[in-house]
Amino acid sequence: MYRTISDKSIKLLNFNVYTQVFNHHYCRKHDKIAPFMIKSTVDPACTGLFSALFLDYIKKEEALTQFYQEFPEIGRFGRVLENKSFPETRRELLVEALEEQYAGYEDSPVAQNIKRLREPRTFTVTTGHQLNLMTGPSFFIYKIVSTVLLAEKIQKAYPDYQIVPLYWMATEDHDFAEINHFHFDGKRYAWDSDQTGPVGEFLLDDSLKALVKEWDFLPEFFKEAYISSTQLKEAVRKYVHHLFADKGLVILDANHPGLKRSFLPQIKTDVFSQQANGLVNESNQALEEAGYKTQVFPREINFFYMEPGRRDRLVLQNGRFRTQDGKNEWSYAEMEALLDTHPERFSPNVVMRPLYQEVILPNLAYLGGPAEVAYWFQLKRVFDHYTVDFPFLLPRNFAMIVPRQIGRKIDKLGLKPEELFQHVDRLRIDYTLKNASDDVSLQREREQLNQLFGTLENRGFGLDPSLGQAVKAAFTRSEKILNQVAVKFRKAEERKQGDAIRQLHEVKDFLFPNGTLQERRVNFLEYYLANPNFINELFGQFDPLDFNFVILWENGGEGNTQEKVQGR
Repeated sequence: MYRTISDKSIKLLNFNVYTQVFNHHYCRKHDKIAPFMIKSTVDPACTGLFSALFLDYIKKEEALTQFYQEFPEIGRFGRVLENKSFPETRRELLVEALEEQYAGYEDSPVAQNIKRLREPRTFTVTTGHQLNLMTGPSFFIYKIVSTVLLAEKIQKAYPDYQIVPLYWMATEDHDFAEINHFHFDGKRYAWDSDQTGPVGEFLLDDSLKALVKEWDFLPEFFKEAYISSTQLKEAVRKYVHHLFADKGLVILDANHPGLKRSFLPQIKTDVFSQQANGLVNESNQALEEAGYKTQVFPREINFFYMEPGRRDRLVLQNGRFRTQDGKNEWSYAEMEALLDTHPERFSPNVVMRPLYQEVILPNLAYLGGPAEVAYWFQLKRVFDHYTVDFPFLLPRNFAMIVPRQIGRKIDKLGLKPEELFQHVDRLRIDYTLKNASDDVSLQREREQLNQLFGTLENRGFGLDPSLGQAVKAAFTRSEKILNQVAVKFRKAEERKQGDAIRQLHEVKDFLFPNGTLQERRVNFLEYYLANPNFINELFGQFDPLDFNFVILWENGGEGNTQEKVQGR
C-alpha cells in the first residue's frame, strides 16, 4: 500500500494538528475541535459503504421501529435509566467473576468501576470484539474509544447514575483464521498454529513468542503482554488494559462457569424447545418484506458444545442430541444432567450471545459495527420472548486518517471529502474531463450531430417514412462512433495529465489499501508509533452520538489553511 509513496513520514503519522479545510457541501460539515485542529464529517449515505438497513436506522425510519426498543438520543437514556433495574444476585456474580479475572491488577479506575457494579444505579455500555493479534484493524480501537465516550456522555447527562464502559472479549469464538494476523506498514504479519477450539484458550507457544521478539517495531507493552501470558485471552486483557485502564474500561471474559450458570434457564429453553429459531425467522421475514436483507440465520439449537480444543455445533437428530462432528451423543435426560452439571460447556452462537450478554450485564447500550447493529434487529423478538431488556444500539465511530502528504495531494486534485469514497475510475474520468484543456467529451460536436441529423430526419420523413428511419439508424451509428472517438480523446488527455492521475491512484491506494477501507485493514500502530498520544486525541475527535463518517487530517494538508482557519 505504500510502495508508490516515497516519503517515510506518510507511513507513520504525526497527529499534532489537523488543518485541512474544504468548502461546505451537503454531505459534509466541518467542526473546529481543538486549536488548529479540523475534522471533516461525511454523511454515511454519501460513502456507498453502508447497507440500506443501517442507513434507514440512523435516519429513524418508521419501518424499523418494531425491531428495536429505543433510538439512541441523549434525552432517551434518562427515561430508560429511571425504569431499569438489575437483580442484586446477578450483580454479585458479575463482580465476583471480574474480581477473579482481575486478580493482580491494582489500577484504581478499573477496580473502582468493578466495585461500582454492585450498586443498583450502576449500568454498563458495552462493545465486543474478537481477540485479534495486536488488536487487528484499527477500528477495534475506534470501537472502544466510542464506548468509553458514550459512558462519559451518559454519565455527564445523568450524574445520579454510574455508567461503566465494558469490553466483551470474544474468547469463545473459534475462527482462528480471522484473528491470527494484522497489517502494518503494508505487510501482513501472522501467527500460524494448529490449535483448535475457543481462541481465548489458545496457548501462547514458543513460536508466537519468537515472532513477537522478532517484530522489533512492536511497543514494549505488546511484547510484555504476549511473552508474559500463557493464553491468548490473558495477553489481550493485558494490552487492552494498558491502553484503556486510565479510562476505567472493564474487560470481561464471559466464558465463566458462574456466569454461564446464571444463563442456564435460557440455555435449557433453547436446547429443549428451539424457540429462538422460529422467532428470528419471523423477524427475518418481516425485515425482508420491508425491503431489507438479513444476515443472521438461526439454528434449531443456537449453542455449541465446548471442551478444551473443541467448539462444535449441537444438533438434534432422531430424538437425540449430538455434536455435528459426531463425537458426542446424549439422550434428553443425559443432556439435562450435563447442563445442570457443566453449563460452562455450552457456548452461545451469534443468535444467543447478545441475549447472554444482556442477561449477565446491567447493560444500557451496545456499540458495534454497522453489520453488528443490523443483525441485532433480527433478535428483538427473542429478547421479548425471554423478557430481557433490549439495549440501545449504536454504531461505533467510523474514521479515516489522512496524513499530510496525502492531504496535499487531495487539495491539489481538488477532491471533496465525499469524493474520496468514489471508485477510482469514476474519479479518474471526472478529473480528466474537468481539467482538460479542451472539450474532450466532444459536447459541441454532439450538439452539431444532433442538429444535423434532426434536420435530415425531418426531411427524410417528409420524402419517405423509410428514409426517415434510415436517417435515425445512421444517427445511432454516428453517435456510437463519436462516443468511441470521445473515449480516445479522453484517454489522450489522461496521458497528458499523467502526474495528476498517478497522484489520484496514490490517494485511493492509501485510503483504501487493497480496495479495503483503511480502518478495516490498517493496524493502529501506524499512527500510534509516531504519536503515542494518538488514542487520547481520538477521544477529542469522536462523538458516539454523531453517526457521520469522520475524516481526520494531519497538520499541513493545505498550503494556506492557517489563514483560512484564522479567518473563520
